[in-house]
Amino acid sequence: MVLLYILLATYIAAVNLYAVLLMRARRDEDEDGDGPRRGEGKIILTALLGGAIAVYASMFAMRYGLKNITLMILMPVIAVLNVFLFYIAFRSGLTFFAVR
Repeated sequence: MVLLYILLATYIAAVNLYAVLLMRARRDEDEDGDGPRRGEGKIILTALLGGAIAVYASMFAMRYGLKNITLMILMPVIAVLNVFLFYIAFRSGLTFFAVR
């Protein structure tokens, strides 16, 4: 059981680190101005996988994407959903992940 807790905590940390690195890469791409503007699909997918809090915090820290109203509304909603689901996972003892 402890191994599952460690795996879930590592997953959460890895997704949030990836989210911060993705936001930094996007900001650097936009500052260079090379190439066409890319969509926000990777950012939203990363948020859905558990990195919404890191995306939202790094948007403010790096001052990137604050004019995109979709991200400004969607990220807090997904962040609340992420926190709720991770709380349920830890509180239930991860029994829904365990194979019987």
